Amino acid sequence: MDGERARDFFSAWSVCVAAPHPLLIPSSSPCVFQINLRLILVSGKTKEFLFSPNDSAADIAKHVYDNWPMDWEEEQVSSPNILRLIYQGRFLHGNVTLGALKLPLGKSTVMHLVARETLPEPNSQGQRNREKTGESNCCVIL
Repeated sequence: MDGERARDFFSAWSVCVAAPHPLLIPSSSPCVFQINLRLILVSGKTKEFLFSPNDSAADIAKHVYDNWPMDWEEEQVSSPNILRLIYQGRFLHGNVTLGALKLPLGKSTVMHLVARETLPEPNSQGQRNREKTGESNCCVIL
């Protein structure tokens, strides 16, 4: 195969590194071993990224920060450490992987991406609900 034909052949294929073993797939097809994340900013702007099930929330924040989309320029943050992912109304801690969330491979999943210095306390919502209902964790001894 001459150089030009080889270049044409290989330009039609890409390597899916998220597969158990590197796999050649058509360039026009998404890797079925990856998760397509559609990230939404507070401004409503969206962008899609491909990730492995082994990628953690911290890995995703770092990748997005390092590959910040041009049309998100107004929302640029100073550090990847303040980027937080929200999935199904909950903040994801940095060590949570996409695989642990059991996200479907080869499909799109929507998450929100926000800039926030710290995460809320894990049970702060439960505490607020108890305060509203007058419920308490203490006991009454008669």
